[in-house]
Amino acid sequence: MTRLSVEMLAADTVAPITSAGHAQLGIAVLAGIAVIVLLITKFKLHAFLALTIGSLALGAFAGAPLDKVITSFTAGLGSTVAGVGVLIALGAILGKLLADSGGADQIVDTILAKAGGRSMPWAMVLIASVIGLPLFFEVGIVLLIPVVLMVAKRGNYSLMRIGIPALAGLSVMHGLVPPHPGPLVAIDAVGANLGVTLALGVLVAVPTVIVAGPLFSKVAARWVDVPAPDRMLPQRPSEELERRPGFGATLATILLPVVLMLAKALVDIVVDDPAHTVQRVFDVIGSPLIALLAAVIVGFFTLGRPAGFSRDRLQRTVEKGLMPIAGILLIVGAGGGFKQTLIDCGVGQMILEISKDWSIPALLLAWLIAVAIRLATGSATVATVSAAGLVAPLAADMSTAHTALLVLAIGAGSLFFSHVNDAGFWLVKEYFGLSVGQTVKTWSIMETIISVVAGGLVLLLSLVI
Repeated sequence: MTRLSVEMLAADTVAPITSAGHAQLGIAVLAGIAVIVLLITKFKLHAFLALTIGSLALGAFAGAPLDKVITSFTAGLGSTVAGVGVLIALGAILGKLLADSGGADQIVDTILAKAGGRSMPWAMVLIASVIGLPLFFEVGIVLLIPVVLMVAKRGNYSLMRIGIPALAGLSVMHGLVPPHPGPLVAIDAVGANLGVTLALGVLVAVPTVIVAGPLFSKVAARWVDVPAPDRMLPQRPSEELERRPGFGATLATILLPVVLMLAKALVDIVVDDPAHTVQRVFDVIGSPLIALLAAVIVGFFTLGRPAGFSRDRLQRTVEKGLMPIAGILLIVGAGGGFKQTLIDCGVGQMILEISKDWSIPALLLAWLIAVAIRLATGSATVATVSAAGLVAPLAADMSTAHTALLVLAIGAGSLFFSHVNDAGFWLVKEYFGLSVGQTVKTWSIMETIISVVAGGLVLLLSLVI
C-alpha cells in the first residue's frame, strides 16, 4: 500500500466496506487469523489457500458484502505482487546464479582459508550474512549445510559452535534486510523508504547477528554438545565445475544492489531536491528494480562467464531460479490480499483509534502483533505481511526514519521463537541430526534472541533519530 493510501485512510476519507463496530471488527480479526492458523497448523493447508480463505472469513465475520471482500482481496493481491513480485524473481535468479556458478563456494572457501580456531564462528557468521543477502533462507541453509558439517568435522568443533552463527546470519538477513520478501512487503505496505530501511536494517542486523551468532553459540554448544552427524555430505555445486568466479568479482556482484540502493538513500538526504539531475539519476539506478536487474546482468558476466556457462546454461539457470518461487509469490500476494481486506474492513482505522488511548509505543505494538502471528502460524512471511497490514495506518504521521523502523519492528517480531509449526524448525533439526528438544534449545532460542535484540535496538534507535 502506498503512503498516499495510508494517509487517506488515516484521514478517514476511505469508507470501509462494513459499518461494524470496534467489538465486531476485533472479533472478526481474531476469527480470520484463527481460521488461517487452524488451516495451516491442523489441516496442513498451503499458506496461500489459508490466507485466501481467512480473508473471506474475516470479511464475513465483519459483516461486509462478499463481493466487496473479494474485490479488496484481489486488489491487495495484485498490488502486492506488482510491488514486490519482480524483485523476488530477480533476487531468486541472482541467488541461483551465485550458487550454480560456484561463486558462493568461492566466498566460503576464501574466508575459511583465512580463518581458524576461535575466529571460525565469526567467519561463519560473515559467510552466512554475505551469502544470505540475495538468497532465500531455505536456499541459504541448503547451500551452507555442507560447509558447516565439513568445518565442524575437519576442525573437530561442536556442531552448534559452527552451525548457530551460520543460521543466525541467514535468519537476520531474511527478517531485517531487503531484498528479502518479508521486508519488501512490509516496506510496500507502510510506504517506507527502501534505502533508509536498508541502511537502518544493516545497522540493527550487525549487533543482532553478533549476539545471536558467535556469542550465543558458546552457550548453545554447552547445552547441546553434538558432533557433526556421520553421513555423506551433500555435493557442493562447484564440485562439477572446472573453474569458478573470483572472490572479488563475486563479492562485488552480491553487494552491487545494496550499494546502489544505499547510494540513492544517501543522495536523497544530501541533495534533497527531486528536480535535481543527480537525485533523478540515483532515483533510477538506486530503485530496487534497476539495482537488482543490474546485479543479475552483471552476474551473467562476473559469475556465469568465469564458470564457463554457455548461453543455454545461463538460460537454464534463470529458469531453475524462477521455478521454486511460485509458492512464495502466491503466499506474499495472498498476504497482501489479507492486508487489504483488513484495511478495507476498517481494522487499520480501528487500531489507529484504539492505540491513541494506549501508552504502548507503535513500534512495540507492531513487534507484538508480528510475534503473535509468528507463534500461531509458524511463518515469518505470513507474520510480516499480516502485521504490516494491521499497523500500516500508524505510519501515516511518522517520519521517514520511524516508518523504516516500523518495518524493522515487524521483521524482528516475525522471527520470534520458531517451533514445531515452522518448516525451518524441521529443516534445521533434520540437517543437524538433532532431537526436537535439542532444536528448541538451539535454533528456537537463537530465533528468539534475534527477535528480542533486534526489537530492542529498533526501540533504542527510535529515541535518538
